[in-house]
Amino acid sequence: MTKPVQRAVRTQGERSTAMRQRLLDATIDCLVEHGYAGTTVTKIADRAGVTRGAQVHHYRTKAELVTAAIEHLANRLAEQTFADLSRLESSEDLIGDALEMIWQVHQGPVFAASVELWVAARTDPSLRDHVARLETTTIASLVDSGRKRLGAIADRPKYRHVVYTAMDVVRGILITSWAHPNADQLNARWRRAKERLRIMIEASLDRPS
Repeated sequence: MTKPVQRAVRTQGERSTAMRQRLLDATIDCLVEHGYAGTTVTKIADRAGVTRGAQVHHYRTKAELVTAAIEHLANRLAEQTFADLSRLESSEDLIGDALEMIWQVHQGPVFAASVELWVAARTDPSLRDHVARLETTTIASLVDSGRKRLGAIADRPKYRHVVYTAMDVVRGILITSWAHPNADQLNARWRRAKERLRIMIEASLDRPS
């Protein structure tokens, strides 16, 4: 006779962690779908599949939820960056692949949610401080990722400026493309920008063209 499979019983701490994770993921989803102004605690709770009481138990207000979601976003962006770093380990086109990594990191809901927070932070000083920390964490992840792969090159003062410029270009292309979404045009704009960035990077890092 087969013995019944015993399910592992989660501790209260594990259940609380799982609940917070659901709420934070739901917050990001709502930011992407409804924007910051349209994101409410009720929509977040519905999206997470929890009661308002359960939501309030963990995060009393929208401000608390969004603040925690910002930290959650920073962690997800860092994890995504380090996961993509493995692609550079055996790259035969380090500059091209590094630029593609920056481009890919800025795709999808995490970047879209980040943009919603940047826009809202313009008129919300308390949110602005938290968003500034998100930005610092994101850039630090990309800079550190490159440093691990590029070694001494990444210690040059110009290296950080190169990363900043590449990120500014990528973000500008993506944000402006939302007004006139067209995949072919978007890809063409990125290919053009990537080639210009490559020239700049090769000159900055004293690499042969």
